[in-house]
Amino acid sequence: MPETGSTAPASTTSTVPTTRPGAPYRTETTTPAGSPNTHAPFPEAHRHPQSTHNQHRSGNMASNTTAAGKALGEVVVEVRGVTKQYKMQGKDGETVTALRCINLADDIEKSFPPIRRGEFVMIRGPSGGGKTTLLNMIGTIDCPTEGCVKLMGTEVNSESDDNFLSDLRLKHIGFVFQTFNLIPTMSALENVELPMALLGELDEKQRKSRAKQLLGLVGLRNRVHHLPSELSGGEQQRVTIARSLANNPAVLLLDEPTGDLDTATTIEVMDLLLNINNLAGTTMVMVTHNPDVECYADRILYVSDGEFAQQATNACPVPLVLSEYEAYLKRVENQATVHVVEGTTAAAKTPPDE
Repeated sequence: MPETGSTAPASTTSTVPTTRPGAPYRTETTTPAGSPNTHAPFPEAHRHPQSTHNQHRSGNMASNTTAAGKALGEVVVEVRGVTKQYKMQGKDGETVTALRCINLADDIEKSFPPIRRGEFVMIRGPSGGGKTTLLNMIGTIDCPTEGCVKLMGTEVNSESDDNFLSDLRLKHIGFVFQTFNLIPTMSALENVELPMALLGELDEKQRKSRAKQLLGLVGLRNRVHHLPSELSGGEQQRVTIARSLANNPAVLLLDEPTGDLDTATTIEVMDLLLNINNLAGTTMVMVTHNPDVECYADRILYVSDGEFAQQATNACPVPLVLSEYEAYLKRVENQATVHVVEGTTAAAKTPPDE
């Protein structure tokens, strides 16, 4: 799928007579206060300028609503001055900084508020920019070198105990990854039951009942006894989503959940996530390389060089329409032009105007 953040060679003269699906719904972009934004890979030309809305995110957050007017609940995730550094082995103590003083906190960076219950947040940016590291901080998979993350008001920092963090994850966080990580010898039902068995709050009958309910929610009522090898990629990801909801988490963290899926299945999974977010009020934080699914989110955070480069909000999160999206991708593909430069043939694609 096409990526933003790159420009075509100067010799390319063709343009795409269309906009990216979902583009008219973009309402506002902001950059961190005092930031020169010199490294941001998200030029204004790619920020959906044709939006007719212009509400300020800080005002929306003060009234606990999104740009679309969706009511939000209490603060679920707060990030305060988070820096993450890794020591390089065999490099004489050399360190690499993955995150640089990241804040999602009203009292520190008013235009970059914390994540509230019911919000759908996406994190985008170039590879190596810090997206997954930030997600790992929020999910307590890793701890910050400096600063802290507050999950449901509970502080996580560099001194947090591993057993405490494991318990926090099991009770309050659901995970969905690009790879499905299903246990191959267990049925869909058994895979979904597993987190409930680990938590130990439900008996076997209650676990099976809830697992069947969740598989029905994701459209797999007739696949409960199938092994992962008997399911398609899209069906396996649906099982993963059902499993992530098993213990009714406060927040669902998704790392490239559609990265291995085709176009039609990507839309099916994104539609499912949007429905769960809207109907169940499940908070979602999703890392993705795909700019085309931004239209599903309430808010998009752009991370580059370990810092927030920009933030955008959607006036009206909407699902993609498969026929329109496929036509859009076809138009992008057809824009590949062949150039002959000093006897060398080169193909270049021009990203669509947004």
